Amino acid sequence: QLQASGGGLVQAGGSLRLSCTASRRTSSNNGIGWFRQAPGKEREGVSYINVSRKFYAASVKDRFTISRDNAKNTVYLQMNSLKPEDTAVYYCARSSRLILSQWRAPPNYAIWGQGTQVTVSS
Repeated sequence: QLQASGGGLVQAGGSLRLSCTASRRTSSNNGIGWFRQAPGKEREGVSYINVSRKFYAASVKDRFTISRDNAKNTVYLQMNSLKPEDTAVYYCARSSRLILSQWRAPPNYAIWGQGTQVTVSS
């Protein structure tokens, strides 16, 4: 199971750090993706990390940073310079097999966390 946390209300330009914690130790080879879904919009991939690679959506590149602490079974998403358009429910998800070019596709992830709300006010 995955537990996402760290969401909240922040003003534009502010920062939040999301955490995605696994309930039990998993292989560091498993990839973890962060997704978000705004009302009326499709779920979109934001960032992805596996043992050797990191990916970011163009809309968050240079503002968001993904990292992992294997000792804590946790993946973080540091979000800086937040914008109102970043407002969404953020989910983390785990994949065990993934073609890296398809990291943004939700069907490639088998395990999902419950989501955490991020609201950025203007």
